[in-house]
Amino acid sequence: MWLLPALLLLCLSGCLSLTGPGSVTGTAGGSLTVWCQYESMYKGYNKYWCRGQYDTSCESIVETKGEEKLERNGRVSIRDHLEALAFTVTMQNLNEDDAGSYWCKIQTLWILDSWSRDPSALVRVYVSPAITAPRRTTHPVTPPIFPVVNPGRNLSTGEVLTQNSGFRLSSPHFLLMVLLKLPLLLSMLGAVFWVNRPWAPARR
Repeated sequence: MWLLPALLLLCLSGCLSLTGPGSVTGTAGGSLTVWCQYESMYKGYNKYWCRGQYDTSCESIVETKGEEKLERNGRVSIRDHLEALAFTVTMQNLNEDDAGSYWCKIQTLWILDSWSRDPSALVRVYVSPAITAPRRTTHPVTPPIFPVVNPGRNLSTGEVLTQNSGFRLSSPHFLLMVLLKLPLLLSMLGAVFWVNRPWAPARR
């Protein structure tokens, strides 16, 4: 009758001596950090991070060496913070396959059997898809409108200007050309004709 209470007491002491966040969520391509707190009695023990459905059969990934030194295994690192009575685990460059059940654990027993276990805390890791930036929509550039002239037909200047939708006879530029530029052009032509006119010989 005493065996069951003893086992229950052993489980409670192991469960309460180490605590974790329960669950954490990261983004694919990013990183996440897990913070696991322990009691002062485990200050000099090695801590480790393992993955699996059950803490007694999980696969160890990375572990400390009994000192405050960063230990790394691939994309996963662990560091013990003795003064804070906690150790942190960082997973970098996350992908969807990293999602699953993990355990924060303290190595207290060198030989494990079905009746003994290291203090552990379950941490479920979730990985959400990476957020992609929306694509920019590009608007096509409208080409300039040019008059369409039939090769078999000679159009007057007025007809060409009328067919061009980008030019209006009533536009200010056209009126300026008629009122100012046209008289100037006619004056210049008149001066040219006056200079080049034939001179009659003078009568004596």
